Amino acid sequence: MRRLILAFACVCIFASASSLAEQCTGPQLGTWRLLSVTDRDPETGEITAPYGLYPTGFLSYTADCRVYAIIVREHRTAPVATVATDAEKIALYEGLVAYSGTYKIDGSTVSYHVDASWNEAWTGGTQVHQFRIDGTTLFTESPPARNPRDGRITSTSLIWTRVRESAANR
Repeated sequence: MRRLILAFACVCIFASASSLAEQCTGPQLGTWRLLSVTDRDPETGEITAPYGLYPTGFLSYTADCRVYAIIVREHRTAPVATVATDAEKIALYEGLVAYSGTYKIDGSTVSYHVDASWNEAWTGGTQVHQFRIDGTTLFTESPPARNPRDGRITSTSLIWTRVRESAANR
């Protein structure tokens, strides 16, 4: 009888813990494909495309309030050999943004608490962006801040489009 009570108590504890896990809902859920990344200099108004006109990237928001993102510059060159040279590694790193963590949406603001990142300076920190969805398009914009590529103060705008669920996954 003691074992039965102990087993029941364990089931209740684990069930309670999982039901207390934060759940996110809303139109952001799912995977988004990157359309563009632009930086704007707040002093001059100059707009640049730091990852080229056609970067590749994906952003996923999950119901357990996790976020995963990867962005790569267009026309990245593959290393000549299996093991990249130092120069090739630098070029590949400079054309990359990747992070994961948790997210919270408050009105038109999304905050990412970064758990892992291509740039360890982001890990453990929080990234805050303005956030808007219009149909199947997601717009995010960061406030002016020192960007990790060249140290200039810029505001970064990203445009994403929702990835359609395939018939096989329905």
